[in-house]
Amino acid sequence: MADAPAFESPVVQHYPSPGAGGDLTLSDASATTKWLVRAGADGPTADRLGARFGTSQVAPGGALVLGSRPGEWIVLGTAGEVAATVADLDGLEAQEFCSVLDWTHSRAMFRVTGNDAARMLEKVCGIDWGDHMTPDGAVLSASVALTTCDLARNDSDGARSYLIFCDRSFGQYLFDALIDAGNEFGIAVRAG
Repeated sequence: MADAPAFESPVVQHYPSPGAGGDLTLSDASATTKWLVRAGADGPTADRLGARFGTSQVAPGGALVLGSRPGEWIVLGTAGEVAATVADLDGLEAQEFCSVLDWTHSRAMFRVTGNDAARMLEKVCGIDWGDHMTPDGAVLSASVALTTCDLARNDSDGARSYLIFCDRSFGQYLFDALIDAGNEFGIAVRAG
């Protein structure tokens, strides 16, 4: 069987990079597997997933678990990492109601990385992006360029980095708005 072709973001293909070679990058990470888990905020599912509201952590299976709301988690990673994390919840249904929904194709996700990422986000979102308010691992919901989003600070290789999620139907608009906000910092667009 031949290997499947690599994912090429239609969002990135639509908007060529205006970047001038700075360290600020924007990438379309929408193809990342994303599942939504809902259960009691203080029950066995919450204990198993570990990430409390407003925080994130890596699950034993390797997926990133975001505590997006009380009793609600977003699980991200490769298909295998997310499946392992969700499979780890098996058996808890006898103790509490838990729902799991595959969000992979319904939510766009972008990653903004670089020293100027916080300054860029300040232009489109009224959140304090300082380390004291949004340290690495912080998870929040906010309006970004007038679009309801979930956000997580998820530093990558020592660089400040943010994940931004929105409904897929707003993906192209939000991507364009982020590029516009990052132009003064020399933002570069990267695939995946």
